[in-house]
Amino acid sequence: MKKRYQIIVGVVLIGIVVCAVSWLAGAIKQSEITVAVDDRINFTPEQITSIKAIGEWEFLAIANEELVDTIRKGILRDDHLVRVYYGTIRLGVNMHQVEPGWITTTDDSIVVTLPRIGLLDSDFIDEARTKSFYESGKWSHKDREALYRKAYRMMLHHCVTPENLLRARQSGEEQFRNMMKAMGYQKVRVRFNGAAE
Repeated sequence: MKKRYQIIVGVVLIGIVVCAVSWLAGAIKQSEITVAVDDRINFTPEQITSIKAIGEWEFLAIANEELVDTIRKGILRDDHLVRVYYGTIRLGVNMHQVEPGWITTTDDSIVVTLPRIGLLDSDFIDEARTKSFYESGKWSHKDREALYRKAYRMMLHHCVTPENLLRARQSGEEQFRNMMKAMGYQKVRVRFNGAAE
């Protein structure tokens, strides 16, 4: 009888252990630990501020020289003033002019909206390199200033052209696309305010 009692208790204990192990296995299975990778990249305010802090971003520099002359008619002879002006026109954007929401991100895509491309420095003539090519007669400071303004207008006319603005835009798109791809974005779209899409 004692032996029978021990067998029954042993079978019951084995049954309890089997049930407990089954229950624990089910509980562990239900509470699996999963690891998910978030591929989304989000710009922090500090990163946006550091890009804006770049200030003026040059996309195209055009070195130019202009030969400018003026003639003053006289009774016995004419006076001539011919000067050569050198300058570098720099086209790009001022990052301080970006509008709120200029960077928007979705998963692995980013859209960057930049200010309109324009002249970065209005003082582009290098007066130290200006040379008098030919000069006859007496010319005042006012006459020379008028010739300078004429050279200034000519440089703008010859350098700030639709073709050069397009080249600057393409250069800007490429520079920003490369920078954003280096930050992990696969799909990058760069737009400029006031530019046709």
